[in-house]
Amino acid sequence: MSCVGVAEAVISSLQNPRVKQLVRLRDRRPRDEAGVLLVEGYREIRRALEKGIRLTELYHCPGWYLGENEPALLAQAAAAGTPCIELSRDAFAKVAYRERPDGLLAVAPQWRLGLDDLPAPAPGRDPFLLVVEGIEKPGNLGTILRSADAAGCDAVIVCDPVTDPFNPNVVRASTGVLFSVPLVVAESALVRAWLRARGIRTVATTPAATRLYSDADLRGPLAVVMGSEQYGLSEFWLREAAEPVRIPMAGQADSLNVAMATLITLFEAVRQRGARA
Repeated sequence: MSCVGVAEAVISSLQNPRVKQLVRLRDRRPRDEAGVLLVEGYREIRRALEKGIRLTELYHCPGWYLGENEPALLAQAAAAGTPCIELSRDAFAKVAYRERPDGLLAVAPQWRLGLDDLPAPAPGRDPFLLVVEGIEKPGNLGTILRSADAAGCDAVIVCDPVTDPFNPNVVRASTGVLFSVPLVVAESALVRAWLRARGIRTVATTPAATRLYSDADLRGPLAVVMGSEQYGLSEFWLREAAEPVRIPMAGQADSLNVAMATLITLFEAVRQRGARA
């Protein structure tokens, strides 16, 4: 059944062109060529709709629903002009990215923001940014976006990315806040020049630093800079950042997962800057 327009038969064939295209969109090149991303899951799709994202298509399968809220979400999407297409249980399992799908999968347009497109902070509020360099794992980038949203960051700037910011696992791990946190992808040198021109101080996290992150002044215009999972921050950012800091490690491990380290550092900044409920 289609939520808008003339009712359609339920798609059950695994050879259906729509099913084949959804499978192709799991890979980055077809996504980039089509300029779209996949959004799977009730919460993720709801947050996209709440932020005014115009979904290109929404596929659903009642046989996979986890609750009773799906029809209302479909109606909301239909009201926004999104075609809603029903798949059989087998067809949906074929296109789903998750091992345990919940019967909702949308296609949405990609977007590209530049540094100068970032919104200015609210009046009386200092800029608070997160810069991440060379993040490799989509799950980590998604979790980082979620942490940035929770901490009230104005934007996340991804420098020299290894992973695709529109990977379905980024959307999933972010729980859909990818649609609410301004995200820019740019080269490190351009980002550093942009920050410097606006008087935004950079604090870089590295295990080699002597100063603890909790001893640093994280107030005022600030960009917290985090490095990749395997190599940490590049020499460029270690050289260019205003202040290196470290998270103390009492056990045998010499570092934390980058998403966890980001969360710890951001919320120390939140504490210092005065938490806003």
